[in-house]
Amino acid sequence: MTSVLVIALLNLCLAGHSVAFVPIGGGASTHVSITGTALLQTVTETCRAVAEAAGHEFKPTGSSPEELVQACLGPTATGEVSGAKFHSALQEIYTQNGLVDRDFVNSAPHHFNSEAFLEGRRLITEGVAAIKANIRNENFQASRETLGRVLHTLQDFYSHSNWVELGYTEPYINLIRPDLPLENLADVDTATCSDCASGTCPNPILPNILKDKKLTSGYMGIFSAAKPKGKCSHGGAGDLTATEVPRGGISKDERRSDNVALHTAAVNVATAASLQLLQDIRFAAGDNDFLRMMGIARSSVVCFVIDTTGSMKDDIEEARAVVNQIIDSKKGTQDEPSEYILVPFNDPKFGPMTRTTDAEIMKREISKLTANGGGDVPEMCLSGLQVALTGAPASSHIYVFTDATAKDIQLKDTIVALIRTTKSTVSFFMTTSTGRRRRSLRAASFEDYKDLALASGGQAIQVSKKQLPQATDIILDTSTSALVTVLQRARNPGKQEKFSFTLDESLKNITIYITGTSITFTLTNPAGVSQGHNEANGKLGTIQTVGNLRRIRLNADKQTGAWNININSNKPYTLKVTGQSTITFIYDFVESFKGPHPGYAVLSGRPQAGQPASLMLSLMGRKGPSSFSVGAVGLVTVSGPETVSNGTATDMGNGDILVTVVAVPEGEFVISLKGTDKVSNSEFQRQSTTQMSVSRVNIQAMVDSSVEPGKTLEVPFSVRTQGPGGKYTITAKNDRDIPMTYPVSLTLTTGQYGNGTLTIKPPTSMPSGTDVTVTLEAKSASGDDSNYAVLKISVVTKITDFVPPLCQVVSVLADNCPHDVSQCGPFQWEFLANLTDGNGTGIDRIALQQGNGNLTYTTLSIPNVVANYTASCCSQIVEFTAVDKVGNVGKCYHSIERSAGPPALSLSLPLWLCLLVSALLTRP
Repeated sequence: MTSVLVIALLNLCLAGHSVAFVPIGGGASTHVSITGTALLQTVTETCRAVAEAAGHEFKPTGSSPEELVQACLGPTATGEVSGAKFHSALQEIYTQNGLVDRDFVNSAPHHFNSEAFLEGRRLITEGVAAIKANIRNENFQASRETLGRVLHTLQDFYSHSNWVELGYTEPYINLIRPDLPLENLADVDTATCSDCASGTCPNPILPNILKDKKLTSGYMGIFSAAKPKGKCSHGGAGDLTATEVPRGGISKDERRSDNVALHTAAVNVATAASLQLLQDIRFAAGDNDFLRMMGIARSSVVCFVIDTTGSMKDDIEEARAVVNQIIDSKKGTQDEPSEYILVPFNDPKFGPMTRTTDAEIMKREISKLTANGGGDVPEMCLSGLQVALTGAPASSHIYVFTDATAKDIQLKDTIVALIRTTKSTVSFFMTTSTGRRRRSLRAASFEDYKDLALASGGQAIQVSKKQLPQATDIILDTSTSALVTVLQRARNPGKQEKFSFTLDESLKNITIYITGTSITFTLTNPAGVSQGHNEANGKLGTIQTVGNLRRIRLNADKQTGAWNININSNKPYTLKVTGQSTITFIYDFVESFKGPHPGYAVLSGRPQAGQPASLMLSLMGRKGPSSFSVGAVGLVTVSGPETVSNGTATDMGNGDILVTVVAVPEGEFVISLKGTDKVSNSEFQRQSTTQMSVSRVNIQAMVDSSVEPGKTLEVPFSVRTQGPGGKYTITAKNDRDIPMTYPVSLTLTTGQYGNGTLTIKPPTSMPSGTDVTVTLEAKSASGDDSNYAVLKISVVTKITDFVPPLCQVVSVLADNCPHDVSQCGPFQWEFLANLTDGNGTGIDRIALQQGNGNLTYTTLSIPNVVANYTASCCSQIVEFTAVDKVGNVGKCYHSIERSAGPPALSLSLPLWLCLLVSALLTRP
């Protein structure tokens, strides 16, 4: 299906158990629309199951992601709910789906072209195995990226093969079941198509192919017209083989007047196949982890990176106290963190990372930290921060506690690249210690931490150890859901300047932070009421001063409209205005790509200098995109003289906007957005936190597969510069300390690519599902220009068990159930089944999917597990799944409804059906 734009198109309305399907782009359906339909339906069904299991009704108040997330997280939890993480998860999947048309445009298996059926299925099954392994290890970003690519290949089967021409209306289960053979494939010498001179014949498949149910697909030639004699072509302007007899093509990518019925059939079965695959992954992962993969979680994540050297005893105690306060004060609210992450460091050690959703585990792990060792001031701070940035979800708030400079300062560029890629915010709490020797290191100073904090939109707070408990209030402020930035600026050197910003009605808990020394300021509201820096409790709010931090918490009755703050200092300072609101946006810098299916690809690295910058924004409001209108969108410098470059916005519909900025500011910049909230009819202002800049260097690198432990993976990459040619230094770092080989430099000619290969070999002991983050950087000889690419590599043990657990019914005792269902109350029925995994990896988990009864089973460690289900005769259907240790899913289903027949395959039922004997449908 045509990949028109690789963007989130959330124009799907939730109604009951289904999500309405809306064609996009000239009446055709796209990979995005098909994927979106399947994802939103699966998420809705999963949310409903989780809500009902928790004992509350799942009832979204509307169709926006925010309303879906609110209903899914539970109506009893108080606080603001943001749909940003859900949006971001969808965008990642859509983006990777679309990139298959760019990165693998000439790969037949990725599109099921040229009858590459076995190879295409291998991509799907290996990809699904990697997804399940990544989810088990909580590497959700890697699982989303692989899911997008796998769905593209799966969907292309129905558009590029003759499956629907053969009359099939259900998905081909064998594509996602490697234990089942692909049958009746046309061999290379069998002619499959008749000649179609016009190129628009309704169905050029030969009659004998249709009669014998032979499976074929169109040959695609981007660089060559060659194809086997008599074979079908893909067709279309980009396919050179379509001009060779037999001419024409069988692709159903686009809806045309000659293929409306076939295109529609392909869309329907591709959607059904996507649903089946998603439900298999959902059952393998479990409902909660599936929703975490999809970004359905409270938006707050607490991530601490803590120096554990001997002088840090007081700091560790304060970090422990803050964690306990967050856990105890925010429990049961939407501000309760969805995850807790802890990374200790000293010298020479750092890590391991603790990552958990269990608050008690976080309390226990942080209580184990002790301060010891040290003596030399520099510590492995950036190594610990690297582990946190690669291990925490994107857009996390990370808090670093240290009283020492960084010994591993060579990682600074890598940290900046990871900050820009993850869009995470890093704040440093820097205390001073008098008992440590300072080792002389170039650039090893607290200024490095200030640079990193500013680059991420965080704070660099410098206090004494005694003052630290007051400074950590900022962690309580930012460990909240739906946190947005209204304004952030920095001045170095400092000067007198008035900063204006707009507060809208949706904002709550508004806080202003100023860092620096020798500062005076005056804050003024829209009514002209002012409060000075020396008024701790004034008419506008409360001011807390500790170390280099001023924290201004506005009163709850703040006025909406234009505010300003006049700051005066000749020393460097920063200003940040934040609040809680569901009105926010996510974004990516993108570049267009051409080919048979053109689109937009997310940039990995900095945008190119000397040309317009393009970015794709997704906007979110309290009631979805219809609840706001967009005014100005542009790029604005944070430091130095303020430069604003407004862009030209193209509304893509449903809150998605393509912004083109012709005059990109020099230096570091962020995105500024202004608009109107229609709910309150008030103007709003938002800003991104992560600073970005342009580069004349470009790196292209791609990981197209997972790697087995102990095996070598080669990653080709290309580097180009539009600046001066010459020798460019190549560096690569990864977060697992795995040895890598790569060229240490490339000699570049302006405008031409230089090529290299990075080689990495994970150790044989590395667990399956481990996610390795590689940061690759190219830097000019002068050091004044560089760019980077951040790659995710999944380490997955080769799977040999593809057979799902089997279910065999032992007995159904339902004779006591009355024929009149209205009299069912006092009566019960019982279902008994044996579950086995044969010679497989063994059953790992059993879960009830349908039914209100009680499911029990014997220990899972034995080969034959006996499952017993009892329920009221009023609850007449039971369905439970058995998942083995590599994620294969088997299912038991039984109904005592008197009109019930065998369970039909439908979009709402998973396809992994176990072997059921005829007793399954025993009637009373």
